[in-house]
Amino acid sequence: MSIGFDPLTILRTPYLFFTGKGGVGKTSTACAAAVALADSGKRVLLVSTDPASNLQDVFGMELSNHPAPIEGVPRLFAANLDPETAAEEYKTKVVAPYRGVLPDTVIATMEEQLSGACTVEIAAFDEFTTLLTNDQLKTEFDHILFDTAPTGHTLRLLQLPSAWSGFLDESTHGASCLGPLAGLESKKTLYNEAVRTLSDRDQTTLILVTRPEHSPLLEAARASSELKGTGMENQLLIINGVLSSYTEEDPVAEGFYNRQIRDLEQMPDELQSMPSYRIPLAPFNVNGILNLREFFTSTPKRTELIEAEDKNISIPPLGTLINDLDAAGIRVIFTMGKGGVGKSTVASAIAVGLAERGHRVHLSTTDPAAHLQYVLGEAPNRITLSRVDPKVELERYRNEVMNQNADSLDEEGLAFLQEDLSSPCTEEIAVFRAFADLVERSEEEIVVIDTAPTGHTLLLLDATQEYHKEIARSSGLIPDSVQHLLPRLRDPKETSVVIVTLAEATPVYEASRLEKDLKRAGIPTKWWAINQSFAAAGTIDPVLSGRAHAEQEWIEQVLQISEGYAALIPWQPNEVTGYTQLKGLAGNISK
Repeated sequence: MSIGFDPLTILRTPYLFFTGKGGVGKTSTACAAAVALADSGKRVLLVSTDPASNLQDVFGMELSNHPAPIEGVPRLFAANLDPETAAEEYKTKVVAPYRGVLPDTVIATMEEQLSGACTVEIAAFDEFTTLLTNDQLKTEFDHILFDTAPTGHTLRLLQLPSAWSGFLDESTHGASCLGPLAGLESKKTLYNEAVRTLSDRDQTTLILVTRPEHSPLLEAARASSELKGTGMENQLLIINGVLSSYTEEDPVAEGFYNRQIRDLEQMPDELQSMPSYRIPLAPFNVNGILNLREFFTSTPKRTELIEAEDKNISIPPLGTLINDLDAAGIRVIFTMGKGGVGKSTVASAIAVGLAERGHRVHLSTTDPAAHLQYVLGEAPNRITLSRVDPKVELERYRNEVMNQNADSLDEEGLAFLQEDLSSPCTEEIAVFRAFADLVERSEEEIVVIDTAPTGHTLLLLDATQEYHKEIARSSGLIPDSVQHLLPRLRDPKETSVVIVTLAEATPVYEASRLEKDLKRAGIPTKWWAINQSFAAAGTIDPVLSGRAHAEQEWIEQVLQISEGYAALIPWQPNEVTGYTQLKGLAGNISK
């Protein structure tokens, strides 16, 4: 049986990692824990390693990858390890010693080699490792908290020490995609020290944050098992957003409560044996120091019914959005947004709605934490499913490149190529290729892609432009699908992005940033889908009414940003899993 979460008695080790499926509240939990520890007199550093970090939204201040004091919380500092900023700093640091020593052409080549996603990965980890092995920080701070990215990215990040160490051990003459290995070779000892620190129960605690819902609980169990395999065995579970009681005459609240009870009873065995703690459902948006200080208790004074009448906001249902996509003849549809906003469900509902119109639809995910099969269930013949599995795509890509070059390279050339293909960034190239092949299918089917959470999505879309040279160099051949991809993504008559959000501060902030980045990349956006809305569900429960009231300003903001092209999806008393439920969610589809 889990009990309430008190960070002062539970969080003892110097290094604290918060991880979990996107949208479970790990940023809120990490921030509130950091504030509580600092308020108790501890010196605390809070660090985000998430490409889609929202620490600055929670604290309401700009943050960089250098620790900054948090206003209103003495002894608390925060840093945002933005991978792109870290990559620029890393590139400068590696190239600087060679400027004026080597010819300009060599310097230019080095800079080009350090411009790919691979360098972003190394640079983020470079800073991450530095924090874990910095003796001065150990002296300066009692606790260092890492607000890590959604689980797939976290696993990848934390597995980097062994991945890179293995790569460096086998390296003899410098992989071209990494540039000069001297910049990394000097870090080998630090990488090994980082691995030891992560595995040391007295040094590191892994806090798995989840919600009392089926998919996040499954994801937490999977992450727990995989991270135990890397040596991180000191783990505890936090179940966030628990509704402990409800208004009996409210069917929405009753459905919400009963679903939580059912899902907790079916919690995976791996989690049941773990120390676990509960955080009550907050009736307010978790941003600002005041709300962070009340987060672990959600005191009754904050759960009183709001007497002021909420504005009547008229927003069409999801069916209107689907009708518009169909009428426009769109062939490639992405659902994008922050992790945990329900992109899988919305993508599935759009696919079902289009299939009901008689279209052939292909539904796919590039998310490492793929749950499409679970959401869609048994799909009818008009819908096909796929997942871009990075490991499968990597093996396929390696074999293809080696076979293409088998006759044209000598033994030394093949050895060099084999080494190049051992770099972790090769996986991103392989995934990019598969992504292009998916979009190519739109000649025969409407393609609906349920993309990964925001940070991954941006890296994926960046890859469409960044990897043209990389692919040409690695394989000597750019497939037609790759050459066609960017123009097709930028054609508003063929491609549309549906931005999925919740009516909460952080998801709306993230979605707004995503839309701006997409516009800069020339990718067309039109519709927004506001998912899981309590304001649209008609609840009278005090806690859920507090949530519904808090949604109003964010619904209005989405309407303003989208210029009225927004669909509102009510919170559903039962989890949406089957074709019939998805058909209902898709609404009335005009024939």
